[in-house]
This record gives sequence, structure tokens and C-alpha cells, in this order.
Amino acid sequence: MKTIKKHGELLLLFLFAFAFFVVFKYGPLYGVVIAFKDFRVVDGIWGSPWVGFRHFQEIFQNGDFYRLLKNTLLLNLYQMIFAFPAPIILAILLNEVRSRYFQRFIQTTMYLPHFVSWVVMSGLIIYFLSPTSGVVGEIVKWFGGEPVFYMGKKEYFRPIVVISSILKDIGWGSIIYFAALAAINPELHESAVIDGANRWQRIIRINIPSIMPTVAIMFILSLGGFLSANFEQIINLLNPVNYETGDVIDTYVYRVGLQQFQYSYTAAIGLFKSLVGLLLILGANLTVRKLSRGESGLW
Repeated sequence: MKTIKKHGELLLLFLFAFAFFVVFKYGPLYGVVIAFKDFRVVDGIWGSPWVGFRHFQEIFQNGDFYRLLKNTLLLNLYQMIFAFPAPIILAILLNEVRSRYFQRFIQTTMYLPHFVSWVVMSGLIIYFLSPTSGVVGEIVKWFGGEPVFYMGKKEYFRPIVVISSILKDIGWGSIIYFAALAAINPELHESAVIDGANRWQRIIRINIPSIMPTVAIMFILSLGGFLSANFEQIINLLNPVNYETGDVIDTYVYRVGLQQFQYSYTAAIGLFKSLVGLLLILGANLTVRKLSRGESGLW
């Protein structure tokens, strides 16, 4: 009771977050059981007959699944290589800007795209990349080149997804790294300056090592969705021409599960994705803890 009275406000705030996860995350988990049933709406979840692991066998017997898995893995791998470090680099660069007004202006400008929905963002991307009226096509013409229909070529789809993800979320993703940089003890920089370290050396020797625990945690958390893609982004950029490289597991689940009503089969795919994500998180956390000698990690 003393603890409740002392931290009552914080516990009240925690209750809202706790209720959210119970209602929208843990509560619906009972529905996972339909992955092991031949679910029929009229029979309900518990009235539908059990089929064991039949749907999981169908996943790996489906020839399209390996193409979907390849597209999903490649997209997420490119996101890890290019999109994940982008907010870190932006935070480090802006942290070195002397003018606070310029820094805030750039931060605000970079934050704004995050609040634009992917429906609008995708429309703008398609318009900008149009070979007839797009800005990119006009720039290519200005340099004497021939405009390309980027959205009509499958080899351009993955770069477009990665670049658009960076443009939309780089500012928002940098917030947590700004906070980590702000928590660095200024005395470390003062001592480094006295010792003759220049700005680049202080970035390498002080800033980057200081934010590495935060980077490690964000990296581990991002691995949980490695078999997931940004569905709203992909579905709005996808068209029949770039299906071969752009069709991912989430878009397939949408078509088969919601449009063809194969709920049990798509629930099995979702459970498979969750298990892979859990294993990746556990493995990454174990690796990070060993490399940092127990100083970093989720637990």
C-alpha cells in the first residue's frame, strides 16, 4: 500500500498500457487455436473440427510460399541494412549541429512524413515516379535521359519500398537516439576536448559507444517482425507488374484469409511468423548479451 500511495500516478498510467495489451494483444491469443482446426464460422472456434498440423503442412507444400518468403526476407534484410541505421546517422549528425534553430527546423521537417498515412504517401510516390508527369522523370529529362516507369518494373520495387520507408520514418525513428545522445555526460566531451580530440573522434569514441545499448535493444525488437512487412505500404505500392518481387507474406495472407475466407490456413501462417520472430528475438538477445558481457539486451 505504501508503494501504491507513493507511485500511484505512475501505476495509473501503467494500468492503461496494461489494459491495452490484455485486451488487444493477449486476449485474442485464444483464436490461435483455429490454426489447428478446420474453422467454419457457423460452427465457431470450439465447434470446428480439429485437423492437427495439416495447415502447416500445406504452407510448406505450397510452391508460392517460398517465393513469398524470399520476397519478405529480402525486403526486411534491405530494411535492416539501409533503413535501420538511417535514424541513428541522422541523430548523430543533427546532434553536432551548432545552430539549435536549424536543428529544430530539420527535426520538425523530418518528423512530418511520419504522420502522413501510407495511402497518401504511396499516392505521392507513384505520382513523383510517373514517367509522364513525375518530378523524377522531369529531372531525368533535364539531364538528357529517358524517363523510366519505375512502378512498372519489378527490379525497382524493393529499392522504392526501402527508400520510401526511410523518407517517411527516419525523423520519427531518430527521436529515441536523440534522447540517448542527450543523456551522455557532457564531462566526457569536455575531457576529450582537453585531450585534443576533434569532433569526429568524439563521435567515434564517445557518442557511438554511449548509444550502443539503445541501438542493441532497438535491433533486437526489430527482429521480432522480420517475417512481417509494412502491409499498408506494400499493398498500396503493389501492382500486377511487380507482384513477382513485391508480393510478401502479409499481402498473401490478406488475399487468401480475408478475400478467400481461408482463416485457418492464414492463422497457421501467422503463428509460424510469430514463432520465427520469437526465436530471432531470443537468439539476438543472447548474442548481444554475450558480446556485451551482460551489459546490454532486453533481459
